[in-house]
Amino acid sequence: MKKKILFLSDDLRMTSGISTMSKEIVMGTVDKFDWIQLGAAIRHPELGKIIDMNEDIRNRTGVQDANVKIIPCNGYGDIHILRKIIQEEKPDAILHFTDPHYWQWLYDNEHEIRQQVPILYYHIWDNIPDPKYNRDYYESCDWLGCISKLTYGIVNRVAKMEDGVRKPSEDWQISYVPHGVNPNVFKPIDEISQETKDFIYKNKSDVDFILFYNSRNIRRKQTSDVVMSYKLFCDKLPKEKSSKCLLLMKTQPIDENGTDLYSVVEKICPDYDVLFLNNKIEQETLNEYYNLVDCTINIASNEGFGLGTAESIMAGTPIIVNVTGGLQDQCGFDFKEDDYVRFGSLHDKKDIPHGDWVVPVWPAAININGSPITPYIFDDRVNDNEVADAILKVYNWTKEERKARGLKGREWALDNISSGVMCHKMITGIESALNNFKPREKYNLYKII
Repeated sequence: MKKKILFLSDDLRMTSGISTMSKEIVMGTVDKFDWIQLGAAIRHPELGKIIDMNEDIRNRTGVQDANVKIIPCNGYGDIHILRKIIQEEKPDAILHFTDPHYWQWLYDNEHEIRQQVPILYYHIWDNIPDPKYNRDYYESCDWLGCISKLTYGIVNRVAKMEDGVRKPSEDWQISYVPHGVNPNVFKPIDEISQETKDFIYKNKSDVDFILFYNSRNIRRKQTSDVVMSYKLFCDKLPKEKSSKCLLLMKTQPIDENGTDLYSVVEKICPDYDVLFLNNKIEQETLNEYYNLVDCTINIASNEGFGLGTAESIMAGTPIIVNVTGGLQDQCGFDFKEDDYVRFGSLHDKKDIPHGDWVVPVWPAAININGSPITPYIFDDRVNDNEVADAILKVYNWTKEERKARGLKGREWALDNISSGVMCHKMITGIESALNNFKPREKYNLYKII
């Protein structure tokens, strides 16, 4: 009989990165587990309903005994909702996903919950120094699946600290489970739909090089630096060549958590072409854009994983990335997750061999940043001139060379960051946690001297 997992994350039918990964995890493991999801949204349109996904999931996966149920929720829930679900559904484990600070209510009640079921966490952290302020979160979980090698190194060092008070985590409690991109959705294709081509070529008919940015317009993503780097790259070209270049930005042009990109382009890059794609599109259409463009860029100063560039690699298109956080995992560096326990990050180790599909840019400045709930974290900032040189390097490759390099990237991605790899490691980690879980005692006794 299959074990039943209660999944706390963004509703898997939505379009956020968390939703996308939640769907891949569920779809890739329904042969091993039954799933109930407390599906989060800001103002969920189906609040109060219970959604039976069995028929749809069975048709999509071919797993005829697949069982998936979604309980819509405003936000990430609370202890009262969780108690009700545990009582009615009797899950064998709880798996939660996204920033630990969203789950304070869960950790506040972890002793009660873990008397019945283990708490599992699919976790990511953007950068060192080791966040010792996360130690209590890690101790509140029975198993931590780490999305990046950097996260795996951090969790091993923090959760296994000896302080004479708390019990260090054991090896089985920490696993490397990289985000996985679906190779059947993101893949090289020969035909691009007329609608996709029209969006590009009706806005700019004469184009032979497209740089693609696909991420949010928020401060840590350094969207203005993308524009500046593109401008500096175009400055290096004769006018007749720069006029055939395009920066395509799939993002919200104006965001209160980021900036007004219309104004940035008007002031910084008035002489070169920038086009915004800010409407929601299906994954199949997004794959067409990855196949149409020449390179995808992400120079965020903090980045847990970087789903857009990972999708680009799987689609067979080269990337330019800042060597920070989880973006390091996409560069093909010859290091395993256990190596990161020793050295933490590669952001200050330049000139390391990398994959043919990537032009890495190392941070030019590593500053300390923070907030009251995350008091310290490194901010890895690139030099825009070095990014412009990286763009020029990709530009100077022939179309055929870009394609060949991109296909090498896809071949690598199939073995390292595919949805199949993610789900296999997720199954292994969850099964290990279920086998090793020991329910908490109802009370802890302390001797007072």
